[in-house]
Amino acid sequence: MSFVSIEHLQKTYSGTPVFSDINFTISKGEFVTLLGPSGCGKSTLLRCIAGLTPVDEGKILLDGQDIVPLNPQKRGIGMVFQSYALFPNMTVEQNVAFGLRMQKVNANDSQKRVSEVLQLVELNDFAKRYPHQLSGGQCQRVALARSLVTRPRLLLLDEPLSALDARIRKHLREQIRQIQRELGLTTIFVTHDQEEALTMSDRIFLMNQGKIVQSGNAESLYAAPVDVFAASFIGNYNVLDAEAASRLLQRPVASRIAIRPETLGLSLQGEPDTLIRNHSLLGNVIRYRVEVRGVELIVDVLNRSAADLYPDGQRVALSIDSSALCEVA
Repeated sequence: MSFVSIEHLQKTYSGTPVFSDINFTISKGEFVTLLGPSGCGKSTLLRCIAGLTPVDEGKILLDGQDIVPLNPQKRGIGMVFQSYALFPNMTVEQNVAFGLRMQKVNANDSQKRVSEVLQLVELNDFAKRYPHQLSGGQCQRVALARSLVTRPRLLLLDEPLSALDARIRKHLREQIRQIQRELGLTTIFVTHDQEEALTMSDRIFLMNQGKIVQSGNAESLYAAPVDVFAASFIGNYNVLDAEAASRLLQRPVASRIAIRPETLGLSLQGEPDTLIRNHSLLGNVIRYRVEVRGVELIVDVLNRSAADLYPDGQRVALSIDSSALCEVA
């Protein structure tokens, strides 16, 4: 039996559907990500599960119980927002203990649980500090600890890392995933960042315009997109119509195809039929924009050394891994 089951969920604002007929299930202890562009309905869906936004139709079953009629405090759900929403006049430990105080947990038990969860998020040494004395990453860990200390049945994370710099974001996402695994905590994570979704998730639900267009593990979403939107949103695919694909491959192609940039190769060996239009350095990857047979493509190449860099305007040979071609609707 699924631990979380969403059945025919619908939400409309002023006659405009935010999402309609949403259906999915989540197993106990699973980390699931709702991925999609801004405005696709993922954060509203999360708020509906939390009880912060009412639904128009459908059921939200948590461990077999329909929680739609319950108010947020009785759902047994913890939620971490993009904004930390910490009380500025409370210390770290007071912020974390607030939920326990609302649950009327006795002082001794509360102190023990707060200490345990602060150790879990590596903030024991900051217990007496106030939010203004913390970094953004530390504040986000306080917000996470505040949700964990109540021992929720389900943890919801609404883009909690988007306001942090890249280094802190990477560290914190690793920490969140480690804590989630240690606790076996069923988690739904919302993001528009494909890298976060691919590296953190057991499964991903890709959303667009209020619908789940594809679901599966990271490998299946990345390697086999079901349509042009999925191919464009995950992996920076080159999406070509049938006519352009036929010119590129020099054989008849009947449908649109998607080609991942890293499956294309550039070389000085072979027919120099490809023009380097421009390039961008993305750290360990060099992204080339090239033109071959009247078709523009993006090619990603590992940045091994400066000597391997192809200058703009140079002609090179292009190689294509035919096994990586993917037909898309």
